[in-house]
Amino acid sequence: MSTTERPRILVVGGGYVGLYAARRILKKMRYGEATVTVVDPRSYMTYQPFLPEAAAGSISPRHVVVPLRRVLPKAEVLTGRVTSIDQDRKVATVAPMVGEAYELPFDYLVIAMGAVSRTFPIPGLAENGIGMKGVEEAIGLRNHVLEQLDKADSTTDEEIRRKALTFVFVGGGFAGAETIGEVEDMVRDAAKYYNNVKREDMRFLLVDVADKILPEVGPKLGAYGKEHLASRGVEVYLKTSMKSCVDGHVVLSGGDGDGLEVDANTIVWTAGVKPNPVLSRFGLPLGPRGHVDTAATLQVQGTDYIWAAGDNAQVPDLVGRKAGNENAWCPPNAQHALRQAKVLGDNVISGMRGFPQKEYSHANKGAVAGLGVHKGVAMIVMGKMKIKLKGRLAWYMHRGYHGMAMPTFNRKIRVLADWTLGMFLKREITSLRAMENPREEFYEAAKPAPAPAAKAEAGDGADDKAKAKAKAS
Repeated sequence: MSTTERPRILVVGGGYVGLYAARRILKKMRYGEATVTVVDPRSYMTYQPFLPEAAAGSISPRHVVVPLRRVLPKAEVLTGRVTSIDQDRKVATVAPMVGEAYELPFDYLVIAMGAVSRTFPIPGLAENGIGMKGVEEAIGLRNHVLEQLDKADSTTDEEIRRKALTFVFVGGGFAGAETIGEVEDMVRDAAKYYNNVKREDMRFLLVDVADKILPEVGPKLGAYGKEHLASRGVEVYLKTSMKSCVDGHVVLSGGDGDGLEVDANTIVWTAGVKPNPVLSRFGLPLGPRGHVDTAATLQVQGTDYIWAAGDNAQVPDLVGRKAGNENAWCPPNAQHALRQAKVLGDNVISGMRGFPQKEYSHANKGAVAGLGVHKGVAMIVMGKMKIKLKGRLAWYMHRGYHGMAMPTFNRKIRVLADWTLGMFLKREITSLRAMENPREEFYEAAKPAPAPAAKAEAGDGADDKAKAKAKAS
C-alpha cells in the first residue's frame, strides 16, 4: 500500500463499473495528483454476459476474466473486502484474504460492489442450487452437467439415470434463457459420443414466475424465444415458482407447472439479482430495494465525495423521465454500467478539482441475447424505430456487441480466437469434475495406512501405560 500524502480515491469493487471507472480516473488524472486504490475479493473482473458461453465451452473461462493488476498498473489493487465505512473520519475497514483487518483512509469514494444472486428461503436451494454470477460457477456447471452424462451412460439404474438427465433452470431473464440455450446445445453435441445417452433421454425445464421470458427484448421476441426453446425440447413453465428442491426433488407451484414434481441432479438458479447486502453497513442512503440512492450526477445523495453506479446503484433515467415516466431508473445491465463508469470517472476528477458535475443520460440502444450457436434474439433501437431480429442474424449481433464491449484488446482477441476455432473444431466435452477437489486423489495416496487390529490394540495398551506413568509423575 502507498504511504503517499496524496489524496486517495478508493474504489470499492473491481467489477465492470469499478474497472472502467478506475481506468477513466487514471487516464484523466495528472501525474501525482491522487492515489487510486481498488479493493475487491477477487483479483480479476468477470464479464458476466459471456458466462453462458463459458459454461457451454464456446469460450475459455480464462478469457472472460480481466486481471485487475494488469489492466490497472498505476493503481493499488488490494485483494480483500471493505467491511465498513466511517464517513465522519473518511476511513474504510478492509479485511484482506489473510491477516487482520485494517483501516484505510480515503478522500473520495466510489461504490461499485455490483450485485449478488437474489434467493428465497426455498427448502433445499442452498444445498442443491447452482448460481451463474461468477466464472467459477460457470466452470462448475459445465463440469457438473457433463458428469451427469457420464453417470447416465454408466449406470443400469433407471431412477439414477432419469435424475442425472433432468436439468431444471429457474429464471427466464437473460441469464436463465441464455444459459439453458447454451447448455442444451452443449449436451446435444456431447450426446453423440455416448452409447447409452441420447438427447431424447434428457429433460430440460425452464421455470419463471413471470408470464414471459426475456422481457428485456420485448413481448414478441420473448414469445419467439419461448417457442424456439420449446422446439428444442425445453419445457417452459411460466407464472410458476419452485416450492422446494430437497435432495434434488423439485416441486413446482402455480401457473403452467402447478403440482409438477421431478427429480433432478442439476438445479440452476438465475432468478434475478439484488445489491450487495454489505451496503447496509456503510451508512449510505438506500432505495427501497437496497440500492445506493444517487443523483443523476452519480453522486450519492447528500454527499459531495461519494459516487456510485452499476448494479448496486439507483440511478435516475433522465431519458425515461423526459418521456413522462417520473419514476424511471436505469436498468442494471452492461450497456448502462459501461457508460455510467465513464461519467463517474470524469465526475470524480471534476469533484477533486472543484468543477461542476455532469449528469448521466443515455437512451436505451436495445438488447441482444444468444440462445446457443447460431440462435438468438435482438432488438436494436434507432431513435423511435425498433429493429427486431431473430435466429442467426441476431446471434451475430449478440456476439458482435459483446465482443466489442469486452474490456481490453487482449481479451477481445482471445475471445475472437475461441470463436474462430469453434468454427472449425468440435466442441470439447471433457468433464474436469476433479478440479473442485484437486488434492483428493493425492490425499488418498499419501494418508497413513490404518494399523492392523492387533497392533492397534497393543498400541492402545502402550498409550494407556504412558498416560498412567505421566499421571503418577
